[in-house]
Amino acid sequence: MAVPVTRNPVSRRTALKRISAGAGAIALLPLLSDEGLAAFADIQRTGAAPRLKALTAEQYATVEALTEAIIPADERSPGAKQARVADYIDLLLSEADETRRQQWTEGLAALDAAATARFGKPFVKLDAAQLEAVLTDSSRNEKAPALRGPAPVDKTPLEIFFATAKQATVHGYYTSEIGIHQELRYKGNKVLLQFLGCQTVEGKDCPHCGQKAEG
Repeated sequence: MAVPVTRNPVSRRTALKRISAGAGAIALLPLLSDEGLAAFADIQRTGAAPRLKALTAEQYATVEALTEAIIPADERSPGAKQARVADYIDLLLSEADETRRQQWTEGLAALDAAATARFGKPFVKLDAAQLEAVLTDSSRNEKAPALRGPAPVDKTPLEIFFATAKQATVHGYYTSEIGIHQELRYKGNKVLLQFLGCQTVEGKDCPHCGQKAEG
């Protein structure tokens, strides 16, 4: 799976299909509490500098780069960085148990290790082509069980983490004002507590976000 980057953007619907394809083997992430949602809304409204609750400054920078690589800015709307998805993940981890926080700590370390091993520099220092190469490697076995029969393929900790990170990025982006109003073109005034996904099917437009069916 080629991860979308800003130099070669794909449609949001295509990106979500790719992300969803690898999500079946991981546990669903919890949603933010009402308090967390309020804090996230305030971060977006004020544009305040990060006030981290779970991530270190270095981890936050890596999460910010990772989420923007997963959902980059395109001609339709800004990407995950401007939507403050890294802040969403920080809030989510602040409400999570120690096991889940440790999984993210180890996953981010594995991401940096993979970048350094291949290109001699941490993830946040990679250019677009290098970033895509690392993340493509990190998702190479996403569909392996379906392609190779019933026996599951052992996945590395980085592969498992990347699938989780993509799910968290989708949750955060489509909980944000940018994701709701600029990307989904949502016209109401209610906060979406859960992202249900684009419901476009072949030949029919999505009744929720207005995405046009592919011709």
